[in-house]
Amino acid sequence: MGYKGWSDFRSDTVTRPTERMRKAMSDAEVGDDLFGEDPTVNRLQEKAAELLGKEAALFVPSGTMGNTIAMKLVASEGRQVLLEEKCHILLYEGGNLARIADAMAQPLPSLRGEIPLERLREALPSSLKTPLLPVCAVALETTHNYWGGHPLSQGYIEEVGRFARESRLHLHMDGARLFNAAAALGKDPLLYAAPCDSLMVCLSKGLAAPVGSLLLGNRAFIQEARKVRRWLGGGMRQVGVLAAAGIVALDEMRGRLVEDHRRARRLAEKVRNLPDLRVNPEETETNFVMVETPDGGAERLVEFLSSKRVLALPFTSRKVRFVTHKDIDDDDIQRAFEALVDAGREGLFPERSTL
Repeated sequence: MGYKGWSDFRSDTVTRPTERMRKAMSDAEVGDDLFGEDPTVNRLQEKAAELLGKEAALFVPSGTMGNTIAMKLVASEGRQVLLEEKCHILLYEGGNLARIADAMAQPLPSLRGEIPLERLREALPSSLKTPLLPVCAVALETTHNYWGGHPLSQGYIEEVGRFARESRLHLHMDGARLFNAAAALGKDPLLYAAPCDSLMVCLSKGLAAPVGSLLLGNRAFIQEARKVRRWLGGGMRQVGVLAAAGIVALDEMRGRLVEDHRRARRLAEKVRNLPDLRVNPEETETNFVMVETPDGGAERLVEFLSSKRVLALPFTSRKVRFVTHKDIDDDDIQRAFEALVDAGREGLFPERSTL
């Protein structure tokens, strides 16, 4: 159960590397990656490119850096990027789209992360308007963090891909949890990623590697990405000791993601009957469970859960996020549920009528 007696649902980033990862890290053959001479890094990048159907890949320290590099390459000063109004690139990456890429964000409303095609078309400059800020790219996110881990549908990504090609726009995917999306939809990751010109995937979330993400695209794109990574401070040396864990993550951890999804759905089904809390199991599609509390109750609930050795994340003033991962088992699900029951019994939510 959990780690050192705690059930940690705050994020799938809290996972510890597996024993196979630790052994691979210990045995990794290394070289200087800035010279392109680390064989383990090269093997990871080649494996990822083949798996996702792209010409090349680049190992980067974080998903934020991967997305930032992509935006710097496809955007430029005085140009716009179309993206969803609650996406990670816009809300959680330090304003890098403006700070580093020198581009303007045009946030668009969505249906759980999927921007309607008509909204995308309306966002393009028309012949009736002076294109002072031309659009250069579209950025999507899957699974969508804000919208409870919603996986963008294959059909939707293909539609946006066609729109981008017709409009001569670059399509980038923030695919931090793309493998969760593919697993939930029963899709081959290669086909799922096919419409995208570039994409970023994380190794350190559901796949449980200790650190690292991958940026993928064509060879020319990745060649330029390597330069930007270096001046952002992401140049690494004998980093094969980390890439080795990434190889194990891609080889061994993708197949078990459905277990995390099953446990998340089980927790949602159990919580739905509690009078003080609200959750929609139908919207629990991957490894996120978004539990709604009465107004302002999220922080209070998280503090109470911690007293029961259950950790969760206050996502908004009303919502608490639970994320399942490889270090969460069925006993952890039961412990979390019992702690939520106790919260109601102890009168933690006297404003029940506000729901």
